[in-house]
Amino acid sequence: MDTFEAIRTRRAIKKFDSTHKMSPEDVKFLMELAILSPTSYNQQNWRFITVTDQSVKDQISVAARNQAQPKDGSLVIVLCGDTNAWRKDPHRYWKSAPKKRQDQVVAALKKKYAKSLENRRDEVMKSCGFAAQTIMLAARQMGLDSCPMRGFEYDELAKIIKLPEDHIIAMMVVVGKALEPAAPRGGQLGMDEVVFENQFF
Repeated sequence: MDTFEAIRTRRAIKKFDSTHKMSPEDVKFLMELAILSPTSYNQQNWRFITVTDQSVKDQISVAARNQAQPKDGSLVIVLCGDTNAWRKDPHRYWKSAPKKRQDQVVAALKKKYAKSLENRRDEVMKSCGFAAQTIMLAARQMGLDSCPMRGFEYDELAKIIKLPEDHIIAMMVVVGKALEPAAPRGGQLGMDEVVFENQFF
């Protein structure tokens, strides 16, 4: 399968084959691809909780308002973000660059995030969004299916994964084998409604 086909065939699967298991090697490979996703200033502020333990998946399914995908999928990935990544030894994000470049990035990080929790939260959501798409397309390339999920009780899920205070949860992605195909697409808007050349109208 090529990238174009992965994009065309990726769907949000609602019913997974609960007997399908992913090997530790496959989980590791998928996450090696996930961490190649872009982040602003290369701060790599996403944090991933990979869950294959059935008892934990069952708890997550309850926190996800009793939706079946987490308990039946092979792997649940909770995508979180460290809102203080910008200040945690930030020189390491550009450790291969000259010291002058490192200092420039550190100064830019401080300017953008030091006084703005909103900027930090927005950055987490953007970073996790990029990573989620990488995960879903990589899973499709691996012959697997996925379902992005935002429907969950935040505090319950945070407790299950022992979320640190300076982290936030962006979403989950469940990965596994579809038990049945996704329903037909609900209806795509036309290109003329969503794509504009150079400017709106």
